[in-house]
Amino acid sequence: MDGSNYTPNETDIADGKRLVKKMQRSRQIRKGRKRQNAFRSFMCFVMNIVLIALLIYSTDMPQWYLKDDIFTKPDGKTIEILNNNIVSTSKILTALKTEEVPKVPIYMAKTDNLKKKLLEFTPVEEVYIRRYAFPARLQIIIREREPFITISPDAKVPPVAFFTKDGKLIGREYLPLKAGFKTLLVLSYGNKGDDYTKWDLKKLQRLEKIAKYVSVYSKEPVEYLDLRNPDDVYVKIKSVNIRLGRLDENVYERIKRIPSILPQVQLVDSKIKYLDLSWEKVNYLKLDD
Repeated sequence: MDGSNYTPNETDIADGKRLVKKMQRSRQIRKGRKRQNAFRSFMCFVMNIVLIALLIYSTDMPQWYLKDDIFTKPDGKTIEILNNNIVSTSKILTALKTEEVPKVPIYMAKTDNLKKKLLEFTPVEEVYIRRYAFPARLQIIIREREPFITISPDAKVPPVAFFTKDGKLIGREYLPLKAGFKTLLVLSYGNKGDDYTKWDLKKLQRLEKIAKYVSVYSKEPVEYLDLRNPDDVYVKIKSVNIRLGRLDENVYERIKRIPSILPQVQLVDSKIKYLDLSWEKVNYLKLDD
């Protein structure tokens, strides 16, 4: 059949219309998708701009920065100092007044200089500094050396110095110690052949050991060791003063004799001056004149 004489029937016309409508719908869908993609791209662009603006604004908010007077006018909120039982808070703040307050956001602030400054205090063993924001503030956690021997020239005179567990001698500027510290009181003039400023950790530990021996064998706490005459040492417990004499290699054996003679103290009516353990094999009670 010659195509030029072809006349479309109704079925062909209907198929053609459906094809045209299908193509129109496809074009509309593509246009709709393009508009949606364009809208999404625009909204992403706007959101990115907003987020960048918020980020810039948030990083420059005052809550990110420490107050200029944080060290000179502490309010207890912007700076907190914890665990300082020997070095007073006022001493710490006075030292920090000379330090420059960081001019950068708290998360960028360097605290090495602050830590170094606080480590100049002899009782301070370690410093931890935490940084917080909103509001910007510092938390300073102090770890101090542990006192264990205090020094005084007389039992009735307040201590003038103390030693820490690691052998550091600390002066009266950090005294008196708080009542929570349990230390051994040692009486010493700091001269007369036994300068306590020259005592090393080994000697301190030996004094502590002697006090513990006396406490264990007497079943009483030691009030003080009297080293004002290093060749004639005394130990004071509640019930009696004990003369140890020289702190030689036999001193521990002499201390072990305390339980055998201490009960006699309760039987003596006269006032006892001291219990003498300075002799190697002889014990006796010295009465007051």
